[in-house]
Amino acid sequence: MPTTTGQEVKAVARYIRMSPLKVRRVLDQIRGRSYREALIILEFMPYRACEPILKVLRSAVANAEHNEGYTPADLVVSQAYADQGPVLKRYRPRAQGRAYQIRKPTCHITIAVAPGAESDE
Repeated sequence: MPTTTGQEVKAVARYIRMSPLKVRRVLDQIRGRSYREALIILEFMPYRACEPILKVLRSAVANAEHNEGYTPADLVVSQAYADQGPVLKRYRPRAQGRAYQIRKPTCHITIAVAPGAESDE
């Protein structure tokens, strides 16, 4: 879903089967960094959330390159956030005929890149 706001170019991944809290923990590490730095960080972080985030980041950069003509080396992650999606509700049988509800959270990941004022920190 490419969208532009001024200089920013966005990409959104919706309904990712992961808790938004766990995704935010990774997004906080790449916000404000250059595209190259963000790629390196995501490649080597041990979290499962890195895979969909990497996919969205690459998509945002591809949108910027294709639609706006930006160079990937100049791009900086200007915005990165995870909103809560719908929760899948499942039931697990428990002792004495009871049923416990299990909540399976989903999230929407949004990453915006912009040509960076800071080229290298």
